[in-house]
Amino acid sequence: MQISDRKKKILQAVVEEYIETAEPVGSKTIQHKTGLECSPATIRNELADLCANGYLEQPHTSAGRVPTAKGYRLYVNELMRQQKLSVEETETINSALSAKMEELDQLINDVGHMASEVTSYPAVSITSQAPATIKRFDLIYIDPNTFIIVLLLTNDTVKNKLVHLPFSFEQSMMTRLSAVFNASFTGVTEDKITQLMISSCERAVGDTMGLSSVIASFAIETLSSVKSTGAIVTGEANLLKLPEFKDPEKAHKLMNYLSDASNLSLLPSLSKSGDVKVLIGPENVAEELKDSSVVLASYDAGDNMKGLIGVVGPTRMDYSSVAAKLSYIAAGLSRLLGGGSSPPPGFGKLMIKGDDNDG
Repeated sequence: MQISDRKKKILQAVVEEYIETAEPVGSKTIQHKTGLECSPATIRNELADLCANGYLEQPHTSAGRVPTAKGYRLYVNELMRQQKLSVEETETINSALSAKMEELDQLINDVGHMASEVTSYPAVSITSQAPATIKRFDLIYIDPNTFIIVLLLTNDTVKNKLVHLPFSFEQSMMTRLSAVFNASFTGVTEDKITQLMISSCERAVGDTMGLSSVIASFAIETLSSVKSTGAIVTGEANLLKLPEFKDPEKAHKLMNYLSDASNLSLLPSLSKSGDVKVLIGPENVAEELKDSSVVLASYDAGDNMKGLIGVVGPTRMDYSSVAAKLSYIAAGLSRLLGGGSSPPPGFGKLMIKGDDNDG
């Protein structure tokens, strides 16, 4: 649904006033902020239409309006002013990054703390290595009942397994299996090794003894074990400073969710370094995040590692400021860890990639 420019101006005023005050916004305040040359009655009618279409809601009959998740989404996608960081803010971030130059291994763990400090929200820092695959299979025949599986991975690690079987097989079978596995099972991730692939291998080499399944199972087990993802959260106590989390039970529920690193690994990945994504309220998959917003920025951590730096806070979040700070931090991390270039002048004034569901 398309809404008029006047409605968009009113919605923008409501969102920005609510972000600042955490109080429902009335028609007089809107008229003052927007400078619209129309009567308070006209503004109230526009507010009623915005409520009817799901962009605003009225907590109480006599109260002003507050944005809904749908209203925030339209604001982020179309109305939000792109913010440039101040000289002081960029110096603070650059100083924190430079101070860690001699401790790059620790930098990724510390960056979440820095993001929490500059945004005043709980921050998450996630790093994940590009999925390893198998570069080469070597099947070494020992005797008619024994062979060794040797796997060379793309991360230059080697895994091996000694296999004893209660039945006999010929050395020629190992040769055929080695040829098929090197042709079909190298360069694929764990989830791509399917039963169909294994059955095709069995037919190709005449394997009626289950040798293909033994080798494939070890390959899957190995690829699963070398997955590398790290996730930390810092600054959870910042939640308690926000009006939305004065209810201890609500704050405790979200803090418990954030304290489990496995939950953080479920946050969406971004396709390339420099991307920023905003998830508002119900757009989050986890039930514990339905009343919160998440802003994520991606960076290149070097050595086939990708990272996410993000914050979690109320839907009444200053999205423009948060996105600008996170994108600047992400650019600095990419420069330090991934060899990228320095952030350009005014970096942080970039478009936000979000879900286009603003109605």
